[in-house]
Amino acid sequence: MRFALVNPNWTFEGSIYFGCREPHLPLELGYAQMLLDQAGHDAVILDGQLFGLDNDEMADRLRDWRPDFTVVTTAPSYLFWRCAPPELRVSRELLDAVRDVAGRVVAIGPHASTTPRTTLRKLEADVVVMGECEEVLPRLARERWHDVPALCFDDGRDVRVQGGPHAGRFVDLPALSWPDAWIARHRHHHHRFDAQAGRPGAEVETSRGCPYKCSFCAKEMFRDRYRRRPLPAVLEEVDRLIAQGVEYLYFIDEIFLPNRPLLEALARRDVLFGVQTRIDLWKPELLELLGRAGCVSIEAGVESITPEGRAALDKDCRIGTDELTERLLLAKRHVAFVQANMIRSACDDDQEVSAWCEQLRAQGVWANEPVPLFPYPGSPDYRKLWGLPDEEAWERAHAHYLAQFATFSELQDDRPRPLAELERSCTHP
Repeated sequence: MRFALVNPNWTFEGSIYFGCREPHLPLELGYAQMLLDQAGHDAVILDGQLFGLDNDEMADRLRDWRPDFTVVTTAPSYLFWRCAPPELRVSRELLDAVRDVAGRVVAIGPHASTTPRTTLRKLEADVVVMGECEEVLPRLARERWHDVPALCFDDGRDVRVQGGPHAGRFVDLPALSWPDAWIARHRHHHHRFDAQAGRPGAEVETSRGCPYKCSFCAKEMFRDRYRRRPLPAVLEEVDRLIAQGVEYLYFIDEIFLPNRPLLEALARRDVLFGVQTRIDLWKPELLELLGRAGCVSIEAGVESITPEGRAALDKDCRIGTDELTERLLLAKRHVAFVQANMIRSACDDDQEVSAWCEQLRAQGVWANEPVPLFPYPGSPDYRKLWGLPDEEAWERAHAHYLAQFATFSELQDDRPRPLAELERSCTHP
């Protein structure tokens, strides 16, 4: 069978999307391609965003490839599954342009995982894969869909939802290999602020999932259970990227936990990198090793300056605010850019938060203005408000967000538009 694995050319006008707008390597499609090839299928990745392809050009590529299956994601790379654009506009507009040459349409992504029936309907897909897709996709071509878990599809009598979201083994995934032309185009250094990008950047995944249960994190329906890749596979991937000219890596792990063997191995390599982590997990000697290994960017989730605020977010933080502050300042001694992420909290006094942020900024640590919380379907916060996600989950969360806040994140220059307006292409008279 022939598979086309498609990343749309993402646009974000009017969206509440918090993530980076630059292209990132579609790691989930890279893994899927390798497993499909191993199963004897032919798979090609079409990345509209990285290569600047509009929907007509994507249709031309698919017409030439003649796929039996076209797999379309609903979020711009694994890195942003937890903060995806709520709207399915971009994926739907792409499918409208390519449907007659797409073969069977398969939807993957966070929307497919949290609201499979809604995603099937809005995209008019043939089947939706819930959860991590890499191990499931090869089964679509060789098995009856009724026998494959983690699928949602219309069997002609009813819309079937078979089991729950799939969590892959992950630990046995081989090292990814990207074409030289892809790496040459990947000039973006994600979350790097210490210097201008010179040579290419890339994204790598060393672990998947998170052992913590923060209330705002939309990972309950996917990428929940923590798993770590074997070090040899990670280093094979890293060394291949370095040989292709990459000078900066961003580890997309939900939480980059202290890992001495990995850091010691990176310290012996000519590469810089960035991570997202919790600063309370890093002892002083490991922060020194982190910097020596080449880390130049830390995005640290602090979220609240009070124990009550952190407890309300289920942070399970074992140290106080003064020690968090000290740990951030210590990290800045070893790492060029350190950011303390803040979330708007009713437990925090606005003036005290502003004073704390200014204190950190004066000493070289960037602390962002607290951002309003979007209750993503698949997060504990959504469940606390409304229960398990249903077919109106994204609409409900989006309307709640727009009604609750007058100002949004620093990335949103204009007021976000209502979801129904953004998703006009997903509805029919």
